[in-house]
Formats: sequence, structure tokens, C-alpha cells
Amino acid sequence: MKYIGSHVSIAGGVENAPLNARSIGASGFGMFTKNQRQWSAPPLTPESVAAFKDNCRKCGYAPEMILPHDTYLINLGQPDPEKRAGSIRAFTAELERCRALGLTMLNFHPGSHLRLVSEEEDCAIIAASVREALLTVPDVRAVFENTAGQGSNMGYTFEQLARMLERVDLPERTGVCIDTCHAFAAGYDLASEEGFERCFAEFDRLLGRENLRAMHLNDSKGERGGKLDRHAPLGDGTLGWSPFERIASSDRFDGIPLILETPDESRWPAEIAHLLLFSREKK
Repeated sequence: MKYIGSHVSIAGGVENAPLNARSIGASGFGMFTKNQRQWSAPPLTPESVAAFKDNCRKCGYAPEMILPHDTYLINLGQPDPEKRAGSIRAFTAELERCRALGLTMLNFHPGSHLRLVSEEEDCAIIAASVREALLTVPDVRAVFENTAGQGSNMGYTFEQLARMLERVDLPERTGVCIDTCHAFAAGYDLASEEGFERCFAEFDRLLGRENLRAMHLNDSKGERGGKLDRHAPLGDGTLGWSPFERIASSDRFDGIPLILETPDESRWPAEIAHLLLFSREKK
């Protein structure tokens, strides 16, 4: 089964996320558990947690269909130990919020070296940060998102992601989310059928198919290898519809959240409906 949806709003409380997802015809969804542009947030109330779980049940969303994302402020690759400690605390708190909501994954950007250490050193720093948080909070899987390779951001190659997962050394607690725009911007040819197959064969070789835990489905405003992290509506960018239809029609992408982060929210219902229809027609 395909869990296709978008990253929905939590305005008015996290309990509104499943209702917002259902209103656009989604079979899965992404969300934040707090304001993504603030370090801290009031604790989740028992009432809000209960309402979230109840709305998920009523709308038919199980935890494996939902992909929460952490705040954009966190940098687990921060070379400065004191500053990094704040990010680790914030990441740990995000894991705790996911656990309270009964969610089983937390998607995050690995971090940035800020040109203060080498990429190899930063792989080790990021892995140690993630491991520390995971050993503090049980039951939630840390899902590394690939990046476009812009600036000093880490995780733009499958090799880097593989090194981080290996260093965390908690295979039952980690995974990867592939963002299609980021992968294309980093140089992976997802636009052609041959390139698409080569990309995921490389993923399987370096990371293992079992580690693909989620995807972000975004077209790209930039060219392949341009390191431009600019999302486009599906079919309007340099990727076109073909890779997304391949994802919708392939069994290898069943059972994981496939989440739109495209910029035009008014088009989400149509994008989701197209992908769901295409997935059913190709079965």
C-alpha cells in the first residue's frame, strides 16, 4: 500500500494534522510536532495527545504512515561542543514528543560542518549526536534525510549517509528519507529511467533497501548537480512527472511515507490523487 500525502499544518494543535491530511485525500502525511522555527515549545498536553491519537484512529492513519520532521534550527553536526549540546537537547526533546504521540520515526537533516571541520570528521560528530539522543529516548527511529549539497550541509551522498548510519551503530533505530529534489540537485539522475534505476541500485548497495524508511516527493527548480534546494510542483520542474509515477507504480516504495513538500498547497489534492490513481492502475 502507498502512504502518499503532504506535510500538513498543525495550526491549532497537533491533533489537527490527521484531519488536515484527510481533507486533501492523503493516505499518509508529514508534520511538525511543534513550531519548526523555535527551539522550545510548551509540553504536549494529555488532552492534545489523546485527541491526536483519536483523530489518527478515526482517519485511518497508523504510525508507519506518518513522518514527523524536526525543527530547522537543530544542527547535530555543529563542531562547537557547547553549541552542539543545545542541538542534541532539542533533538532529544523532538524524539520525546514523537514518542508521546505514539509516532515511530523522526525525520531530520543530518547537520552542517560550517567549514570548521572536514566532512569525515563531521560524519563522526553527527553520528555521535544522534546516538546520544537515541540512547536517551527509546522506540523512535531517527531517519536521516539526504541534502542537496548546498553550503556546508552534510548527507548529500549515499556514501556519507552510510558512514553516519554505520557510526551510530543502532541499525534498528535508524533509517533514511530520500528527498527527490535534493538527490537530483546533488547529482543523482532521477529524471531518466536508467538513472532512476541506477540511483536506487546504488542506494541498495551502500545503505541496504531496508533502510529506505520514507521519501519526500518534490520536483526541482534547478538542474541535476546544481546543488539548488528549490522545490517545484510535481511535473513543473526539471524532474517532470516520470520519476514520481515510477515511485507510485513500484512495489519497492510500498509501506513507507511518501510525502509532498511542493510549494503550491492548492495543488496537493490533485498531486496526491494522481499518484494514488497511478499506483492503483499499475498494480
